Amino acid sequence: MSASHVSVETLSLPPPGLWHRPGFKRFRRHKLAVFGACGIVLLTLACVLGPMLLPYTDTFIDIRQRFAPPFSGPHILGTDPLGRDILARLLMAGRISLAVGFCAMIIAMAIGVCIGLIAGFYEGIVGTALMRFVDAMLCFPSIFLLLAISALIQPSVPSIVMLIAMTSWMEVARVVEAQIRSLKSRDFVQAAVSFGASHRRIMFRELLPNAVAPIVVAATLNVAHAILAESYISFLGYGIQPPTPSWGNMLESAQSYLTSAPWLAILPGAAITLAVTSFNFVGDGLRDALDPRMDLG
Repeated sequence: MSASHVSVETLSLPPPGLWHRPGFKRFRRHKLAVFGACGIVLLTLACVLGPMLLPYTDTFIDIRQRFAPPFSGPHILGTDPLGRDILARLLMAGRISLAVGFCAMIIAMAIGVCIGLIAGFYEGIVGTALMRFVDAMLCFPSIFLLLAISALIQPSVPSIVMLIAMTSWMEVARVVEAQIRSLKSRDFVQAAVSFGASHRRIMFRELLPNAVAPIVVAATLNVAHAILAESYISFLGYGIQPPTPSWGNMLESAQSYLTSAPWLAILPGAAITLAVTSFNFVGDGLRDALDPRMDLG
């Protein structure tokens, strides 16, 4: 068979499926990342669909079953001091905590990407001023900044989302700014400039798509940060307020019963741990999968 014939046959082969591309192969080899992805999918499905399948709602009070331990009666994971079903409350709280995590991530990523993109592209006075503002924001410990601001506003789900987003975009901006500065000197950018492309086209059509890898990783890790932030704000009493359940305020309510009913704290704590760990594992796996320097094996 001639070399030209082989090359034609090779070129005529269809591209590999998405799941068989090098990046996905690296992700699949990362066992903790696969575990994290499965955990996120299962947790999300349970929180979205689970409350509709349970015989009890999160607000139903069964006063005769107060402090029922897990697996001891009709309530699978037991009940709280008011006799409310822990499993129903846990899944409804998951809806709130996951929604806060995803929404805060979207807003934080939008702010961080825009500031990082502008600072990295223009550099000079504009870039320096923006990055010094980012540095100034990073000087404030996020936990104290969150608590200080949350003490001044009316707690609600939208306000907590905005509060977390406004205090978690700075790291994203630094990552994007560094990536854009490294990409500006590449040949494809110089070619776009020589063809007379506008600044906006170069930023959003040339630079931003090529910086998507660190942005995706940062977005995944940002969800974990937002879930943790909501949890400790609510745990300290400044976040989501009862009767709306969240994993953080379930932990706060369980403080008085750590010895008599430890499952009230263990179960929401386990849910937070599973969610945050899963997102961190997926972030680590995506970092390896999207790194072109990794061995394709």
